[in-house]
Amino acid sequence: MAAGTLVITRSDIAALLGMHDCIDAVETAFRLHAGGKIGPPGILGMHVADGSFHVKAAGLSSYFAAKTNANFPGNAKAAGLPTIQGAILLFDAGNGRLLAIMDSAEVTALRTGATTGVAARHLAKRSASTLLLVGCGAQSAAQLQAVAAVRELRKVFVSDLDPARAARFAGEHGFEVAPDLRAALERSDICVTCTPARRFIIDAAWVPAGCFVAAVGADNEGKQEIDPALFRSARVVVDSLEQCAQIGDLHHALDAGTIGRGGVHASLGEVVAGHKQGRESESETILFDSTGVALGDVAAAALIYERAVANGHRTSVQLTA
Repeated sequence: MAAGTLVITRSDIAALLGMHDCIDAVETAFRLHAGGKIGPPGILGMHVADGSFHVKAAGLSSYFAAKTNANFPGNAKAAGLPTIQGAILLFDAGNGRLLAIMDSAEVTALRTGATTGVAARHLAKRSASTLLLVGCGAQSAAQLQAVAAVRELRKVFVSDLDPARAARFAGEHGFEVAPDLRAALERSDICVTCTPARRFIIDAAWVPAGCFVAAVGADNEGKQEIDPALFRSARVVVDSLEQCAQIGDLHHALDAGTIGRGGVHASLGEVVAGHKQGRESESETILFDSTGVALGDVAAAALIYERAVANGHRTSVQLTA
């Protein structure tokens, strides 16, 4: 057992956990939750003048994790700081011992990408080979890694409201910038949106038959990426029905009356566990509403901690000293 409380930095996390393993860990957490083996995750959100805070918590096996993230969209211009900052506290669920404090931004990127990877593994067409990535910010690289981990990509289009950022990301990875979002979407098998949009950017009429759309950006009630009409025409899967109904794109579709809660086909956990059918045909359009649940945080944090201990990680503090 490691002495004290481990302090695990962003660079430590990147060295300890890769996307393939994170996808498997997150998938296991969703399966256990759907099977009633672990309790429901919790969430608390609070707004302040220039941003917001949210706390997400969940247990998994012998662990409990609580993540506090600060989200300040104006940070880059106003203070030269990241939009997302925070920390995860990982506890021993048996005795309450604080095992580790770790950077939350890297874990959030990994587990959010991994959740998309789990969803794409079960819901995208087997033949899917073209990805449209909308939004080239901090989350984009993890989303790309996750989709590439579960499908063989032959073509990737990228799009961003900031043309320079899109060009930079495309250049770094050898992709093509999509000058026309609609035209790129009509040619894509998978579309991932990870933007801070506050009005929908994906029109239902643009989505081709058979496409898998993962809506990742809406993580509070003011954000929206998806035309509510798509909830009527697509098979809808959510990471958490309650959470999506409050803060996800589903929330806007419910308000618009294009879907009721009963119209949601399944949660991701139900699909992973085999309780609900995923994709039934190559021509079926599937929409995944992903608001980010703490199941992913605790799954990733537990694996990071175990690997840190196994590798003899020695950076620690004694908070009770």
